[in-house]
Amino acid sequence: MKTTTCAELKELLSSGALVIDVMTPEDYAACHLAGAQNACIYEMVFLDRIAELVPDRNTELILYDATGSRLTAEVARDRLLQAGYRNVSVLEGGLAALKAAGLPVETGTDPCPEAGVAHGSYSIDKEKSSLEWIGRNLNNRHHGTIDVQGGELVMSDGRLVSGSIVLDMTSIQNRDLQDPYWLDLLVRHLKSEDFFAVERFPTASFRLTRWEPESTGAPEAPEGTAIGELTIRGVTRPVGFPAIVAPQEDGSIKAHAHLDIDRTLWDAGYGSGKLFERLGMHLVHDLVTLELFVLAVKK
Repeated sequence: MKTTTCAELKELLSSGALVIDVMTPEDYAACHLAGAQNACIYEMVFLDRIAELVPDRNTELILYDATGSRLTAEVARDRLLQAGYRNVSVLEGGLAALKAAGLPVETGTDPCPEAGVAHGSYSIDKEKSSLEWIGRNLNNRHHGTIDVQGGELVMSDGRLVSGSIVLDMTSIQNRDLQDPYWLDLLVRHLKSEDFFAVERFPTASFRLTRWEPESTGAPEAPEGTAIGELTIRGVTRPVGFPAIVAPQEDGSIKAHAHLDIDRTLWDAGYGSGKLFERLGMHLVHDLVTLELFVLAVKK
């Protein structure tokens, strides 16, 4: 990959080269090299924007991103070469190197705030958080939701350290069936002793005991593994699954997790080929997919 250093940049600018900031318009407005143009590589109109800015494909282009440590500018360069631009390079070190070299930058009057997270407990917003489920059998798949009843996330030194979430199992809903009869039949089936016995066990819960961060995750949306205990039908078992915990600019926290569980480990055994024989059309896959979306606000 062709690259350009900050020292080389000064000479190239004097010879007519054009510098393109390939980050978001918000980042560009906050801080950019004086004279640089903006075309965000994350937008579908990236090439259209470049064509407006640089109709001559022989123009020398120098691209930069935030730090030069990710693929942002490199991918932009590849797209431009594929589009017929002949002389494209990537600035080593990105905007961070420009500022360190003392090159002139322009900053906005209202720079983008850095997302941060305060130490302490955050209450899970049950109205803006949700759990989605998918169950499957030989003939079909069904999906639906379960309401979040409450919970909290606890942060320390910018990292998730513990937490809990409670689900209202009486709220189980299906989102794919249209016929009222079959919809009611399935929901009653799921709430019955065949599956989640919600009359005896109206809630399910997860208690986070440990968070193992992934060192390569994006700083604005750190990835890691959530480890803890999942309780369904009064049965508690250890689980671990990948998750993302992202501080927001308004001080709240968003989290997302996706996992598959073997429902039979929590005594929801209806239609399991491991437990019953000659099921025929009544065979139901043991694995249930759960996807959790959480918004939490500081207490």
